[in-house]
Amino acid sequence: MKSLLIALLLVIGLFFIGCKEQTPAAAPQQTIQQAVPAASAETTEQTICPVMGNPIDKNIFVEYQSKKVYFCCKGCSDEFQKDPQKYLSKLPQFKE
Repeated sequence: MKSLLIALLLVIGLFFIGCKEQTPAAAPQQTIQQAVPAASAETTEQTICPVMGNPIDKNIFVEYQSKKVYFCCKGCSDEFQKDPQKYLSKLPQFKE
């Protein structure tokens, strides 16, 4: 019985490990609105993770086509590398 409880707690704990958030951040509407004008103002500075939509961590990035792509967590960088083309439209540094 005790080992079953420990196994259950381990499974629950592993479920919550990974990305900072597994769904797009429930950020206040103001934060989302602030990010949109920055991208449309033809700036090339990325502030939002292309995979999850969370704020980026400047320490987590990959180089793609000689440009840095930033992410909110390591799991998102791994996901991006599986299919980069899927996320390029969300990245200001790849818009012309």
